[in-house]
Amino acid sequence: MNVAVDIDDNSGFCFGVVYAIQMAEDILDETGRLYCLGDIVHNDEEVARLRAKGLKIINHDEFDKLRNETVLIRAHGEPPETYQKALANNIELIDASCPVVLKLQNRVREAYNDKEQILIYGKHGHAEVDGLKGQTNGEAIVIEKFEELDQIELPKKVQLFSQTTKRTKNLYALKDLLISKGVEVDFNDTLCRQVSNRDIQLREFATKYDKIVFVAGKKSSNGKVLFDVCKDINPQTYFVSSKEELDKSWFNENDRIGICGATSTPQWQMEEIKQSILSL
Repeated sequence: MNVAVDIDDNSGFCFGVVYAIQMAEDILDETGRLYCLGDIVHNDEEVARLRAKGLKIINHDEFDKLRNETVLIRAHGEPPETYQKALANNIELIDASCPVVLKLQNRVREAYNDKEQILIYGKHGHAEVDGLKGQTNGEAIVIEKFEELDQIELPKKVQLFSQTTKRTKNLYALKDLLISKGVEVDFNDTLCRQVSNRDIQLREFATKYDKIVFVAGKKSSNGKVLFDVCKDINPQTYFVSSKEELDKSWFNENDRIGICGATSTPQWQMEEIKQSILSL
């Protein structure tokens, strides 16, 4: 098929993910084995690559049973309870928590210690959100969808924080909605600028091509957000998590095709997608 394919220069791993994966690879190159608490990145292809090097993904139940081991904390961060268990069970933690997430955890903890009611805009059960809620002894209110506000008794005043990868316009819309419901909002814009800036960059990128192929893991919250950004601008945007999901019928002769991805999408995978499109 005669098409032109470009990869977005701004897509790919954010610095937090780069840091975590580099730490994991350094240890794996040295020892050939390492535990990681949860998927190191929400991308099945990248996780499979690291598993082949000796990375073992464990959940919290498995973590509780470990003794005298080394465990990587991924970029999403962890609640205080994880560090307490590690100390009790002689587990060495390799802490690759993203600096942006750690700063947010500190702000949430300080607000909680000041007896503020914390409201977190984020995905229920997401590792980063669980880590944030853990700073409040589990007392923070988590809102994923706006309609959840109608199902709870809203306090008179809240400190509003957000999961770092949520969409900017949605966070500000939530603030306005809370105010309209009579809630006094102490607002904290805690979005990661490396992520939120991609919103702007992708809008420009998506206008330049006939078709967009967005590459991300199915579990990536950031991927869902950025895919929606592309789809808003270019309706002919397609989501794939592997090269096997590409469909030749999406493309026409002489199409200009742009490939982009989430902060959890490795560069090698976008290159692989490009070569697969060119060989369709």
